[in-house]
Formats: sequence, C-alpha cells, structure tokens
Amino acid sequence: MSLPSMIIKLTLGFLWCIIHLAISLLSLCSLLIFNLECCLISSGLLWKYWNLQLAKLKYLAIVVDSREAKNTVKINQLLCWLKTLGVKYVCLYDIDGVLKKLFEPGMDGSRDNKPGDYLDVSANTKALGCCQRQMTIECISGSDGKEGIAKAANLLCSTFLNGDSYTQENVKSEENIKSEPVFTETDMANALKSIGCAGPEPDLLLVYGPARCHLGFPTWRLRYTEIMHMGPLKSMKYGALVKAFHNFSKKYQNYGK
Repeated sequence: MSLPSMIIKLTLGFLWCIIHLAISLLSLCSLLIFNLECCLISSGLLWKYWNLQLAKLKYLAIVVDSREAKNTVKINQLLCWLKTLGVKYVCLYDIDGVLKKLFEPGMDGSRDNKPGDYLDVSANTKALGCCQRQMTIECISGSDGKEGIAKAANLLCSTFLNGDSYTQENVKSEENIKSEPVFTETDMANALKSIGCAGPEPDLLLVYGPARCHLGFPTWRLRYTEIMHMGPLKSMKYGALVKAFHNFSKKYQNYGK
C-alpha cells in the first residue's frame, strides 16, 4: 500500500471516530437533560407542568412491547399514574395478547361479539391495585386487528354477492356492462362498526418499547392519532408521562375534508 493511500485511510478513520464520538456525546447530553427535566417535573419545580389541560385527551392508547408487558408491577404503576393525572379511558395493546390475559378475570363478558375486551376498574379491582379506580380499560392484541379486518372484508363481500347495496358501482365498458365492487374507506368503517371492531379512535398513542412504531395497533383507529415514543417500559418515568401530555395539549391539528 502506498504512503498517500495509507494517509487517506488513516485520516478517514480518524474523522469517523471523531464524528462517532461527537454523536455519542450529543446523545448522552440529550439523555441527561431529558432525565433531569423528568426529575424536575416529578418534583414539581417546573411551574408550566403544574396544570395539565387534558380536555383534548378523551381516549388514550398505550402500546407495550410483549416482552415488557409481562412486568405487571410496571403496568400497574403506569395505570396508577394515568389515574392520578385524570385519564378516564385507556386502551392497552400488545401484539401477543399478554395484557389481555392479565386482565382477563375482570373483563366484561357481555362483549362476546367484539374483539376488544373492557374492564371497568371502578367495579372490579382484582386484576389491578386499588389505586386504579374510576378508569375504563380496553385490552386488544394483534389477533384482534387481523380478525377484525378479515370479518369486515367477509361482510363486504357477502353483502355485495347477495346484491345488497353496501357499495356497488356499475362500470361501463365499450363491449359490455360489468358490475364490480368498489369499496370506500367509509364502507370499511361501517363494516368494522357492524361487527364491533371499530372502537373509538385514540387522541394520543404512547409506545413503550424499543421500536418506534405502533407494533400492529389497528391502523383504522389511528387516522388522527398523535403517536409518541416513550422508550422502554422498564425505564418509564412519571415526568416523561406528564411532559408527553403537556406537549399533546399544545398540539394543533388541521382536519381536511
């Protein structure tokens, strides 16, 4: 290897190390500042977080990684914080249904036709600590999303084949006239509602886990939902939850026609 090529290689390697170190330091500083802010919020030293305006937060969804959903202590603590902050309606989701099994003893059995199970914590506190009262919890899993969309598709197809007018359009061609199904978003929403899989749309969705995505949460319920990643459940912080609610209260959404 010639001397110039060795110098170029060493220079590029040195620059890469410098850039990597700079990014690592910035990430570390950002994490330290975030943790410090969460501590100040939890201790009540930041006045702007004292009075949260949660009028827009009528329905909250929590997505938890299935591997962390088995930590019942953290789940119970999170629900305690939500109840303390005044949240009345919560949807818990994990793709494998771990949370669903956790709350199964207290679920409302009258909703056999609906995949989402509900627990009225004000009436039943066996699955939770006594602090989560007067809060309604819905539990869904990844299978509910797949089952719901399959049932809705079957309903639309059977309705079309039976000649009913869920949505049908006659498409004219030069040779003949064919009747083809044309299903719109409204048709699918009505079908999901008919089979009990529509459910309310969350105003805010908090994701606890390593992935920055909704992990399979039913997408038809996320049309106008604000999504925030909260990091791993094991390192959740009360201050981070308050900050997320504060940031959401400052959001302004434009709804198109």
